[in-house]
Amino acid sequence: MKASCFLGNQTFEVQEREIPKAGRGEVVIKNMVCGVCGTDVHIYYGEPGSADVNPPVVLGHEYAGEIVEVGEDVTALKPGDHVTVDPNIYCGQCQYCRNGKKQLCPSMQAVGVTRDGGFAQYSLVPAAQAFKLADAVPFEAGAMAEPLACCLHGVDLAGIRPGQTVCVIGGGAIGLIMLQLCKLSGAAKLILSEPNQKRREAALQLGADLAIDPTDPQARQSVEGAADVVIECVGNNPAVQSAFSFAQKGAVIVLFSVPKVDAQFPVPLFDVYKKELTIKGSFVNPDTHARAVELINAGKIDFSPIITHRFNIHQLPEAIAAQQGSESIKVVVETN
Repeated sequence: MKASCFLGNQTFEVQEREIPKAGRGEVVIKNMVCGVCGTDVHIYYGEPGSADVNPPVVLGHEYAGEIVEVGEDVTALKPGDHVTVDPNIYCGQCQYCRNGKKQLCPSMQAVGVTRDGGFAQYSLVPAAQAFKLADAVPFEAGAMAEPLACCLHGVDLAGIRPGQTVCVIGGGAIGLIMLQLCKLSGAAKLILSEPNQKRREAALQLGADLAIDPTDPQARQSVEGAADVVIECVGNNPAVQSAFSFAQKGAVIVLFSVPKVDAQFPVPLFDVYKKELTIKGSFVNPDTHARAVELINAGKIDFSPIITHRFNIHQLPEAIAAQQGSESIKVVVETN
């Protein structure tokens, strides 16, 4: 099989490897489609992922494929099943795992981060990490289960109530998924803040009531203090500043994005006090992957305007570059 191995130093090497064999409690997946995540971009440039990365490793943690082999004791899955992978594997022993905060596990491993993942023709994963997709679901949609599951955790933390006004900052893939989840949660008014016109148009197509360009002072002023819930999905200081600006009194702000490791922001403490703001962080996808798969199987999330660019396994550097470009929303790699 072919595997695009990340060697560090912004270098991928397509290698010829043996197809893995399933051991007890494991499955072998013929990988079909793998998304390029912002975490992959961070790792490419030497920054941390959800867990420590030690090259060489096959990256890719947002993927779907078809099971070709199951190991001993695997009874819930069989060859031919279409599946998506929850990449995060927790120790189950630490205080966080034992107290309902498994996403904070200090020993967490992740398929496509600490162990070989989706940027290869086949992968080997614990059967517990594979979730069955409906046969009619395209593999592209199945590959979006992991980012959808992460967004579900963020929306859970936001605590959206029917009838509220919600503002999503950032119209990339995550922002456009968040927008749809907020609509499903009962938001009465959905606002997207995004400077890229193509992404604003996609947001309106997906149900946003208003999509503003935050670089336009008049448009920005029109939504200041308007939102009951603000979900920030960009990861830079102007976006975080916008979150505080758009939040009305009593609002919840979810800082969902993955910032640079050394990023800092001067918190407007008087605003937090006077407006009684609640600020939350959101990390990975604890126990939300199954719900994500149910939403995908039911056709409740539209990925058609989100997935914009497709590459093959020999084009990982180009795919990483495209994911950072203004023309793309979501980039995927077709591995088989």
